[in-house]
Amino acid sequence: MNVPPLTQRFVMHFGEMGSRWGINRTVGQIYALLFVSAKPLNADEIADALSFSRSNVSMGLKELSSWNLVRLNHLPNDRREYFQAPEDVWAIFRTLAAERRKREIDPTLSMLRDALMEKPQLEEDIHAQARMKQMHDLIELGTSWLDDVQKMDSATLASLLKMGAQVQKLLQVKEKVKQAFRPGKAPADDVAGDA
Repeated sequence: MNVPPLTQRFVMHFGEMGSRWGINRTVGQIYALLFVSAKPLNADEIADALSFSRSNVSMGLKELSSWNLVRLNHLPNDRREYFQAPEDVWAIFRTLAAERRKREIDPTLSMLRDALMEKPQLEEDIHAQARMKQMHDLIELGTSWLDDVQKMDSATLASLLKMGAQVQKLLQVKEKVKQAFRPGKAPADDVAGDA
């Protein structure tokens, strides 16, 4: 299988980035090839395109399958298995977020919850537990936000991300409105002060 230059560049880059994301280069390159491929590919086609051994491709496909990042397809009158990446990039984002949470965040939250249940006696442990509480609260806040994001449809999620700094401005306006109407202060005081 001949891989065009633009695709080659993407595949090579994705392999290098994969090692920074915690996956090996081979898995990253296999995924990149499947992601940009116009049609599902079988293991032999992947091995040929990337000059990998068939066993490396099989191991890479198993890894990608365990992350739910590839779909297995069968073609009529063909006994081979074909693989493809999901078409919807938002579905890929949601899958990666869910898998990372399951593998990395949930075990950390579990450990932190256990640590926060303990009654430390030593000053150093009391300090450490207070720091763990801060980390726990931050991760909990992030995961609850991620849960909300996971429930959004793709169009809403794209709109949210496009808003960027406008969200911060909206929150600043909300805070000004709250301050303007806090107990003991007449709303007209702020209006007159802003003029």
